[in-house]
Amino acid sequence: MTIINIENLTKRFPVGKGEFTALRDINLKFGKGEFAGFVGPSGSGKTTLLNIIGSLDTPTEGSAIVMDKSISELSHKQAAKLRNKHIGFIFQTYNLLPVYTVYENVEFPLLLQNMSGTERKKAVMQALEWVGLLDKVKSKPNMLSGGECQRVAIARSMVKKPEIVLADEPTANLDSANSHHILQTMKKLNKELNVTFIFSTHDEKVMQYLDRIVSLEDGKVKSDEKSVELQVTKVN
Repeated sequence: MTIINIENLTKRFPVGKGEFTALRDINLKFGKGEFAGFVGPSGSGKTTLLNIIGSLDTPTEGSAIVMDKSISELSHKQAAKLRNKHIGFIFQTYNLLPVYTVYENVEFPLLLQNMSGTERKKAVMQALEWVGLLDKVKSKPNMLSGGECQRVAIARSMVKKPEIVLADEPTANLDSANSHHILQTMKKLNKELNVTFIFSTHDEKVMQYLDRIVSLEDGKVKSDEKSVELQVTKVN
């Protein structure tokens, strides 16, 4: 089942009197339950492409169809509705609200949905259980380690049970041990809940976990490969 379909996508940004082309003629499809990533050096277009899939930006040319919605044709309100219902985000800087507890940070996306307090509590506690932080519900971000903060961010992205999670350099501020813990958590959620994860990264630790790697260079797709392990599994 294809849930992301990108065709002939080009993205240009105005720079002075000219333009900068961040993405050039991108053609990609992603199915439900994929664990994939955009990799490449800074300036290759990884984050720009992630932002378009997340309806935070729009193509200059071509199309990006996400959950049967054309990103270019969405109003600001419709794009917000798409994000709120179907897409979770994980950022390298966590973006937790410092004055709120872990529970309140994870609950925040649910306040925009038509849910009762009881339903919200059940969803928040389930999300915190997924990431192993039930004992931190009353803690605030400044009481947590970097790895714990990122696990809260994962819980927040997953609490509404989205079809797609977009992770922009999620291990950038973590040491090796915490990076592997975070990646194992996301891989577990990907398998158990059949959620599509798409990363933007140049971290080799992340690449070890990906089932599919889309390499970008100068705004173009240089290669699009599935891991050997995944191919062997499918053959068998």
